[in-house]
Amino acid sequence: MKIWCFSCFIFGKEEEEDNKAMREGISENEGKTEGNLGNNEEEEDTEAIASRDIRRERYGRESMRWIEEMIRAMQRARSGFGGGGSSGTTDWGEVGPGFEEEGQFVAPPLALRRSAFCTSWLGRGENSGSSSAVAEAAGSGNGGCDRDSHNKRAKVYSYSNDCHYTAVMASDAGNSTSSADRHLGLSQSSSIPSNNEIFYHNFMWNNNSDDNPFDSNGARDDGDDSGTSKSEDLEVRMDLTDDLLHMVFSFLDPINLCRAAMVCRQWRAASAHEDFWRCLNFENRNISVEQFEDMSRRYPNATEVNIYGAPAIHLLVMKALFSLRNLETLTVGKGQLGDPFFGALGDCIMLKSLNVNDATLGSGIQEIPINHDRLCHLQLTKCRVMRISVRCPQLETLSLKRSNMAQAVLNCPLLHLLDIGSCHKLTDAAIRSAAISCPQLESLDMSNCSCVSDETLREIALTCANLHILNASYCPNISLESVRMPMLTVLKLHSCEGITSASMSAIAYSYMLEVLELDNCSLLTSVSLDLPRLQNIRLVHCRKFADLNLQSIMLSSIMLSNCPALHRINITSNSLQKLALQKQENLTTLALQCQYLQEVDLTDCESLTNSICEVFSDGGGCPMLKSLVLDNCEALTAVRFHSTSLVSLSLVGCRAITALDLACPSLELVCLDGCDHLEEASFCPVALRSLNLGICPKLKILSIEAPCMVSLELKGCGVLSEASINCPLLTSLDASFCSQLKDDCLSATTASCPLIGSLILMSCPSVGSDGLLSLQRLPHLSVLDLSYTFLMNLQPVFDSCLQLKVLKLQACKYLTDTSLEPLYKDGALPALQELDLSYGTLCQSAIEELLACCRHLTHLSLNGCVNMHDLNWGCSGGQLSELPGKFSSSALFSHENILVPPEQPNRLLQNLNCVGCPNIRKVVIPPVALCLHLSSLNLSLSANLKEVDVVCFNLCFLNLSNCCSLEILKLECPRLTSLFLQSCNIDEEAVEAAISQCGMLETLDVRFCPKICSISMGRLRAACPSLKRIFSSLSPS
Repeated sequence: MKIWCFSCFIFGKEEEEDNKAMREGISENEGKTEGNLGNNEEEEDTEAIASRDIRRERYGRESMRWIEEMIRAMQRARSGFGGGGSSGTTDWGEVGPGFEEEGQFVAPPLALRRSAFCTSWLGRGENSGSSSAVAEAAGSGNGGCDRDSHNKRAKVYSYSNDCHYTAVMASDAGNSTSSADRHLGLSQSSSIPSNNEIFYHNFMWNNNSDDNPFDSNGARDDGDDSGTSKSEDLEVRMDLTDDLLHMVFSFLDPINLCRAAMVCRQWRAASAHEDFWRCLNFENRNISVEQFEDMSRRYPNATEVNIYGAPAIHLLVMKALFSLRNLETLTVGKGQLGDPFFGALGDCIMLKSLNVNDATLGSGIQEIPINHDRLCHLQLTKCRVMRISVRCPQLETLSLKRSNMAQAVLNCPLLHLLDIGSCHKLTDAAIRSAAISCPQLESLDMSNCSCVSDETLREIALTCANLHILNASYCPNISLESVRMPMLTVLKLHSCEGITSASMSAIAYSYMLEVLELDNCSLLTSVSLDLPRLQNIRLVHCRKFADLNLQSIMLSSIMLSNCPALHRINITSNSLQKLALQKQENLTTLALQCQYLQEVDLTDCESLTNSICEVFSDGGGCPMLKSLVLDNCEALTAVRFHSTSLVSLSLVGCRAITALDLACPSLELVCLDGCDHLEEASFCPVALRSLNLGICPKLKILSIEAPCMVSLELKGCGVLSEASINCPLLTSLDASFCSQLKDDCLSATTASCPLIGSLILMSCPSVGSDGLLSLQRLPHLSVLDLSYTFLMNLQPVFDSCLQLKVLKLQACKYLTDTSLEPLYKDGALPALQELDLSYGTLCQSAIEELLACCRHLTHLSLNGCVNMHDLNWGCSGGQLSELPGKFSSSALFSHENILVPPEQPNRLLQNLNCVGCPNIRKVVIPPVALCLHLSSLNLSLSANLKEVDVVCFNLCFLNLSNCCSLEILKLECPRLTSLFLQSCNIDEEAVEAAISQCGMLETLDVRFCPKICSISMGRLRAACPSLKRIFSSLSPS
């Protein structure tokens, strides 16, 4: 294998002859080398080898020197023209040969141009040492040209010089391409491109033959003897430039920047840019003074430093003040700051924000001066100091919250925010002096300053005419007597024991007030305010508060909670959209004039009376109300709403309501859970789609006009006697247990609701033939439940319900044996699929004829039929009769042995339920029964059942649980997956023989079978290998 490495500059045609001579020399040497490689068994000529080595060494030295010069030139050019994000320029006259000061190209000396065409060969055998050295040198040189300095992907740069660099690599062995072809490829790839571009060309020639032990990717190729020539161009991929990295890294936090720095040198250099380290955050970090000093030297232009919680904060902060001259924000805390720190603050002239938290200032007993000409924000939180003096002419915000100081002297003419909350040691005089020294003050927080008096507030109001925000919470001595603050917009008076109803006159002068908070004002009894800009008011836990009267066109939020004495509310607002007055147990009167109010929650307002309905009806002051919640308002007895906007109404737990009248054409949701005393209900008109009144057992009169309703449930309305239902889209009606529902009501309902598809009349004994005849108005009726009725004749059903698919007649004890004759004799209900005759009194012959003739049934339930005896499908005309005691198992599925007339169709029966039939003793279903679709058979709780012989190809589920007399079990069910024999007195051998014919059985339940012990589970699994689950009682026999 040979690797040819060409590194060349094309300079035009000015010295073509020299280049041609050089190429001829290289071609001659190349031809010799190829000849040697073409016949590896011949000895090379010693003289030729020596000559070749000399030429190779000479060309290698010149080539490497030129490559190194070119690499340095390209690197300087790259840094000078923006490749690394630098804005500097480059003097091309100093970067290497071929460049002058003015950026013009100059041809280098002939020796350098010749060295650009040098060729390095890597041979094998005795030349391996020199070849590896040359390869290493060539690799280092080439890596500096078409790759970055960190061995990353190939890069492409564009400069303003006309130079073209080509790197060509070839891997030849055996009968490789000729030297002329290679030079042709070089000359083609080195054509002069357009100006202002640099092109990197990578070529690789791969000629696979017996002597080429590597494939095109450099891997071993031991079996490819095709001798075909493969060529693959190396992909040139753009790498991220420093500008792009800078943009990407600008979104990273310091931790992720440090992680990115570990990727490569380029990323490390990019992540260390000072733009990313303007903020040095060492909060709660164990950083030493030396480390901090090193960081300060690296990033002297940092503008923000946070050393809160760091050890030796005094030393660190002094280093920060002296090292970082551009420092603008400084955060310290959790330690002691000595006097030198405050003395050196003035030298940090760029400082604008200082945050000191949980620190001891000085020794804690002397006065601390803070003097700075540019400081704008000062925060001293939880600081321990006796006295503080602040002289900062540019200071705008000052926070001394929770600081342990007795006096604060302020000389801050531009201060507009002062926070002295929880400064318990500040006296009333100290607070007054500090506040009035700041005439531009706009926001003042003096919460938890128990010494504040009305006199201080009056002087502050006179001095600070621009005061907008005042927080005087937990100040028990203030009552706002004679205090006038007309520019106030936010007033917080939480837990102010001196605030009473008389204080409202002082608050009324604040006509600009927007937010008022009066939580826990225990002596406040009433609030009457007319503030045009008031938007938010809070009244929580005001024990004696009884009357609220608010007039504000901009009021948008009211928070009233746990005011047990509140009984009257009068609110006028054009902006209020949501009102929550939960648990106002004594609220009796509510007057609202809120044009845009949409949601009201009056949950647990137990004293609200029926007059509340007028407030929320049309003309009551809430024309846009959409949601109303009156849960657990137990004083309501008669609710009448006439609203065109109401969409949702909840009356959950209103147990005293007896009459409900809703004329709300937009009403879509109503909740009546717990209204168990409702007697009369009218929903005319409403937009309800579904309604459940089954939770109103005392409902007597019902009127519904709902053009969109599709589902109505009246289950359990046992005394409902009058019902007017006008729902043209109604599809489902459940009137179960409506014992007073008569034929005339049913007839009217079918006339007004022609789309009913499911009708449940279970336990409706008052429904007779006239009502059933009206079902002919329901052409889409498919489900009819007449269970537990006193019907004796089903002919009206057969005549009216031609599309019926499901008919349930459970426990219809007055049906005679001939009641179902139209089904199996006259072909009535041709679409019927499911029939439920459970707990009926039909005799055995009627059941036999039904099973024999109604072959279109898919689901049949005969649960609890006491007159049903053996279920024995015969072979003559499909009738039930006695069959021979034995079948030939091998011929059961043979079509020749099925003696059925050709016109007899297959049964469509899928599910057959005979649960709890006490007189059934034998079940035989042979293949002649044509039960090809039967998939589920349930015979559980049949105590006298002794023999089961079933041959059914599609049976999947068989339940014989609690058939305690079962002795014989024969199964030919290849698709049976579940067999339940719980509490059956059957032998183990019979079970083993039965399941051996069920090749797909997965679940077997033999719990509480006394004749089957747990140690026999292995035999059962061996008899049926497909078993996955066996349930047994695990008791030995």
